[in-house]
Amino acid sequence: MTDPRTPQAPTAGGLPSLVQVQARIAEVYRDRCASAVQGYLDATLEAHRAWTEAVTPVAPVQALGDAVTYWTDFAQRSVLFWDTLRQRGNNWLAHEAAGKPPLLAFDWEMVADARRFARPVNYALARIAPPPGVATDPEKRPYVIIDPRAGHGPGIGGFKPDSEVGMALRAGHPVYVVIFFPDPVPGQTLADVAQAEAAFLRLVRERHPTRGKPVIVGNCQGGWAAMLVGALDPDCAGPIVVNGAPMSYWAGNDAENPMRYAGGMLGGSWTAMLASDLGGGVFDGAYLVDNFEYLNPANTWFGKSYNLFAKIDTEPPRYLDFERWWGGYFLMNRDEIRWIVDNLFVGNRLASGGAEWAAGQAFDLKAIRSPIILFASLGDNITPPQQAFNWVADLYPTTQDLKANGQVIVGLMHESIGHLGIFVSAGVARREHAQIVDLLDYIEHLPPGLYGMKVVEERVDGAVRYDAVLREVQVEDLQKLQKYARKDEVPFAAVDRVSKLNTAAYETVVHPLLAWIPPEAGALSRALHPLRAQRWALSDLNPALAPLGPLADLVKGHRVRRDETGAWAATERLGAAGIMAGLDFYRQMRDAAVENLFYTVYGTMSVVAPRFEEAAPAALSPAEAPALRVALARIADGGFTDAAVRAALLLARRGRRERRLSQFKRIRALVGRDVGLLALSAGEAAQVVRRQSAIVEHAPESAMAALPALLRTAEERRRLLDILDRLSGELDLEPEQRAMIPLFRDLLGPAPEAVPAAEAAPVRRRAG
Repeated sequence: MTDPRTPQAPTAGGLPSLVQVQARIAEVYRDRCASAVQGYLDATLEAHRAWTEAVTPVAPVQALGDAVTYWTDFAQRSVLFWDTLRQRGNNWLAHEAAGKPPLLAFDWEMVADARRFARPVNYALARIAPPPGVATDPEKRPYVIIDPRAGHGPGIGGFKPDSEVGMALRAGHPVYVVIFFPDPVPGQTLADVAQAEAAFLRLVRERHPTRGKPVIVGNCQGGWAAMLVGALDPDCAGPIVVNGAPMSYWAGNDAENPMRYAGGMLGGSWTAMLASDLGGGVFDGAYLVDNFEYLNPANTWFGKSYNLFAKIDTEPPRYLDFERWWGGYFLMNRDEIRWIVDNLFVGNRLASGGAEWAAGQAFDLKAIRSPIILFASLGDNITPPQQAFNWVADLYPTTQDLKANGQVIVGLMHESIGHLGIFVSAGVARREHAQIVDLLDYIEHLPPGLYGMKVVEERVDGAVRYDAVLREVQVEDLQKLQKYARKDEVPFAAVDRVSKLNTAAYETVVHPLLAWIPPEAGALSRALHPLRAQRWALSDLNPALAPLGPLADLVKGHRVRRDETGAWAATERLGAAGIMAGLDFYRQMRDAAVENLFYTVYGTMSVVAPRFEEAAPAALSPAEAPALRVALARIADGGFTDAAVRAALLLARRGRRERRLSQFKRIRALVGRDVGLLALSAGEAAQVVRRQSAIVEHAPESAMAALPALLRTAEERRRLLDILDRLSGELDLEPEQRAMIPLFRDLLGPAPEAVPAAEAAPVRRRAG
C-alpha cells in the first residue's frame, strides 16, 4: 500500500492530490491519538489490578504497624536519595576538575596525541592494559574502538569489565581506544578528525604486523566515524563493526522514531549555528544530551529518579557510575557541528556520496573493502534498525551489485535492548559482542554477500553456550523493515532544501551580529545550562546540603525497611505507575502532534513543489562487473588453495543456507592448516574467497570441470580428496552434498606426477 503523505516523482498516474495527502495525515494522527489513549488506559488498569492483588485486609494493629514502618522507611529513603544526588554533584565537580578523563574500567596509556599533529585535533590513541589474569596474543589482530563524540565523553565501549573492550581482551586481542578531550582545537574540522583517526589506525598496524588488519569498532556516532576511516584508508582497515550507528538519518517508521523529525521541526541546521554563536563559537554537547532526554520524559523526569528512590539500598553505585559518564558534556567547534548537521542529520549525504571531506572529495563508502558487521536493536528509538541498515540499499541497489563489489556485510538485530544497552549491557557484551569477536576471526572467509546473523542459546551439559548462525539474505529484503517502502523519506528532501535557505539567511543576517560574543560569555552560558546546574547546585557547593552526609550515615546505621508486599508499598507502586503512564501518554500525544505537523508542512511541500531527483544508477549486470570478468577469464588459473576453496564453495551451495560459527571453528580445526588460507594474510585470503565465490556462483559447472587444471600433481589431488573425506566423515552434510563426493573423486582421479600448465589436458565439463 502506498502512502500518499510521501509522494515520489510523477508517474503515469501523477502525484497524489493535496486532499489525499491531508486525508492520510489526518488518518495517521487519529490512529496515533487513539493508540495513546488505549495505552494509557491499559497501563493504569494493569497498575490497579496489581494493587488490588497486593492489598488484603489486615488487623488494625498490623495496619498501624505497617504504616509506621512504611513512613519511617520513606523518610530514610528520602534522606539517602538526596544524599546520592549530592554525591552525584560532587562526582561531577571532581570529574570536571580532573579534566574529564575517559571513564574506562581498565588501565590505559596514551600512545599518540593528535593535538601535536600537523593538523591538530582534540583526539588521542590509548592502549588498554589487560587486567590481571588476561593475556593478549601477539599473533592476533588488534582492535581499535571509537566511542561517540555526541555530547558525552569517551569510555562507553569499556565502561564495564563485561564490555566490547573486555570481550576482545579475553579473546586475546590487543585493544586500543580512540579518546578525545573536552575542548576542541580551534579550527579543527571533521575531516581533520577522520585523518587523525586514519593515522591512529596506521600506527596500530605498525605496532602489530599480524596476519589481519586492525578491527575497527564504532559505537553510535563513532560508527559512521569508523566508516569514514575505512573509506579514507581502505588498505589499512580491517573488519569494521558498527554498533547502533545512524547511517541513514531519514529512515524510520512513523509512531516509532520521533527523533528523525527534529531537523525539520527546527527549520534545519541554523539552530545549531545559533547555539554555537551564543557559545562564543563553540557548540555545547549538553544540547545533544538534551535531545536524548527529550525522547523519554517519563524516564527523564520521573522513572530514573524513582528507580533510585525505590532501590536506594542497592542502586546508588550503578547510578553514580552511569551519571558520571552521562553528565560529562564535551564541546565541538562550530564547523564540526555544521558538517554533521548538514551532511548527516538533515542532508543524509553519507551513503549517496555527497558528504565531502575536502572540496570535490567525498567519502566513498564503496571504497571500503573490509567486511562490515552492523549491530542494531528493535528497541532502539535513537538509532532504529532502518537508520542502521538502509544505507546498504542506498549504496548497493541489488544483491548482485553488493557482490560485484566484493563486499561482505553481516547484520545482527537485537529484539529489545535500548540504545545505550547496546554498549553498556553486560548481558549484550557476553552474548552478542562475544559472538562478534569470535566471528571476526573467520569473516574474511565468507563469500561476498549480505548475511543476517542470529545468536542462539544452547545448553551443553547444563551450561549455557551461545552460537552465531549466519543466513544469506538479499539486499531487497531490507524493504521489510519499512512500512511504506521508504516513500515516507521523500519529505526529508524538502527539509534539506528549507535548511539551506534558512541557514543562508541566518549566516547573512544574524551571524554577523553575534560574532562579537566573547568565549567567556559562552563559558558562563554553559555553566548555567540546566543539565550542569542541577549537578553543581546539588553538591557540597550548596551549604544547605551540609547536614545530608552525616544524616545519611546515621540513617544507614539505623535502617528500617518497609514490607514490600504490604498495602503501603503497593500504593506507592500504584502512584508511580500512574505517573509513568501519564507521562508516557503525554509523550505519545506530543510525538503524534510533532509528526502530524512535520508531514503537514513538508509532505504538503513535497506535493506542491516536488523535486525530481535523478534516477539512481542501475545495478551492474554480472557481465559488466570487472572483477567477475577477470575471475571467469582465469577460471583455470590458481593452485591448491584456490582449488580447495572452490571445492568447499561448490559443496556449500548444495547444503543448508545457514552457516554456524561453531561449524566454522570445527572446519578450521579439521582442515584449516591443510587448505592454506591460514598461511596467507587476511587480505590475500579474502581475495581468494571472493574470486572463487564469483566463479562458483556464476559458472558452477565450469568451476567444477576446471578443478583438475588447478591440481597438477597426484599428490595435490590426493590431499584435496583427503580433506573432502575428513569433512564428510566429521560434518553433518546434506544428502546432495554427500552425493558430490564421488563426483570429486571421479574428477580428481590419478594424474601424472607433474603436469606443466601449458600442457594441461583440455578442461572437461561435468555437472556439479
